Amino acid sequence: MKYFAQSVFAILLAATASFANETEVNDDAIILKGAEINLDDFLWVNRPIVVLADSPDDPRFLEQLRLLEERLPDLKERDVVVITDTDPSQQTDLRQALRPRGFMLVLIGKDGGIKLRKPSPWSVREISRVIDKMPMRRQEIRTGG
Repeated sequence: MKYFAQSVFAILLAATASFANETEVNDDAIILKGAEINLDDFLWVNRPIVVLADSPDDPRFLEQLRLLEERLPDLKERDVVVITDTDPSQQTDLRQALRPRGFMLVLIGKDGGIKLRKPSPWSVREISRVIDKMPMRRQEIRTGG
């Protein structure tokens, strides 16, 4: 578990430090950057949390990454994938679909629907409550999946 947290934290740091639109993957977590993302790839598999900002130095963006890093096992348990995008000049499909104004946190369900949209950072505890109320998540809990 300690290795998991260290690995994902390292990826989160890399996500904030680099704007090369590439995917960083290890055995425990996936952190993706916005330019190459097709949300349809996550349908019925993952719950994307999309964190958008106009700059990687936005204090809200940095705070949100810190909050996510604090409780990574909770996110993994809920099949969450974190997607970051801090370059509004690229006008990616992701940005066009979500239409952020500055910082924005978006939770997308496994069905592809937007479940939560927030203009300020949210803790994993708050995000987990929203996820745990979803019918699909309740079914997963009942079936142990």
